[in-house]
Amino acid sequence: MRGKLGAVNLTRWIGVCAAGKRVARAMRSLFGVEIQGATVILESMSITGYANQFLCDLVAYVPGKPIEDTAREHGLRPEDIVKLASNENPLGPSPMAQEAMREAAGLMHLYPDGGGVKLREALAAKHRVEFDNIVLGNGSNEIIELLCHSFLNQETSLVAAEHAFVVYKLMATLFGAQYLEVPDPGFIHDLPAMAAAVREDTRLVFVANPNNPTGTLVGQEEIDRFLEALPEHVIAVFDEAYFEFLQNPADTVKYVREGRNVCVMRTFSKAQGLSGLRVGYGIANKEVADLLNKARQPFNVNAMAQTAALASIADEDHIRRTVQNNQEGRAMFESAFAERGWEYIPSHANFVMVKVGDGDAVFREMLTRGVIVRALRSYKLPEWIRVSVGTARENVRCLQVMDEVIQL
Repeated sequence: MRGKLGAVNLTRWIGVCAAGKRVARAMRSLFGVEIQGATVILESMSITGYANQFLCDLVAYVPGKPIEDTAREHGLRPEDIVKLASNENPLGPSPMAQEAMREAAGLMHLYPDGGGVKLREALAAKHRVEFDNIVLGNGSNEIIELLCHSFLNQETSLVAAEHAFVVYKLMATLFGAQYLEVPDPGFIHDLPAMAAAVREDTRLVFVANPNNPTGTLVGQEEIDRFLEALPEHVIAVFDEAYFEFLQNPADTVKYVREGRNVCVMRTFSKAQGLSGLRVGYGIANKEVADLLNKARQPFNVNAMAQTAALASIADEDHIRRTVQNNQEGRAMFESAFAERGWEYIPSHANFVMVKVGDGDAVFREMLTRGVIVRALRSYKLPEWIRVSVGTARENVRCLQVMDEVIQL
């Protein structure tokens, strides 16, 4: 075959070479291609052509809109913006955690404790489990990833509810596993249907309790029956990021004490107000915990995060104030939504999901007025938004803006 090199289907090679004669001889020898001159140009391909196709097709997780971006895009002052989009603690971090961080600031040139010994010991004592039952994560999101590292591949599947936390689907896709989505009538996990959806290749079943973004809850008796129905080859994962806001929570840690194939996930991002530090943990039987520890990076939880989390465990007053603020704000929102005739889902977490018509449009209009909420199209809920509970002032401001926007 003779002719211009561009006619040859040799992708991935673009070059400019002064040694034209040497390149020409090499190309004649290898491919029978005649090259004129010293410049060699081959057809190029985007690097994404060599990436895993399932990753290219994946829709990335979209976090809540940052205050700084909103201020810049809409000509607003950051201090005038109310962010009720990401289920953060409006009271901020524990004062005890803040003081501990100030004292630890001078030690940040040292690597963190890769085993997280002090924090794991404190968590083990708090939950009445063994030290080896605790796995630390860079937020509880990393515990999800470690579970998928340990148990998922292209020959396995994961079961979750239709409107469960979107990261479960993202992680299953990244590890090539099949995502088995079970309908959730009334936005509540249908545990019998989820148990029935389990297959021989299923390794993980995720139950977010309370669930994000719906705020719904399943109780102890339902969970007990659910676990009895699961086969031994399945790990039941209880995502309890909003555990502290519950009045009468189910006891899922007892299953870990019994040695069951269970992993309970908790976080310091919500009630403790440490979202920016990214620290969470899993409580699992020792076999599962050992696998997760093998999969994690050695310094996955930074030193400042460990310091703040350890201090916040002891600050029970901060948790009480946080829970009280949440109860009052959540009740205010739900009462106001009911008065206006807006459909909402009674919540057990620190947010409320409410139906507003065009959720994307309401989200955008509220942004222009300096209030950030969360649109839910990515959860297949385009008519809904999720409103986090803020301070009393922030909640009133949010409701005022909702009134303005929804009447447009």
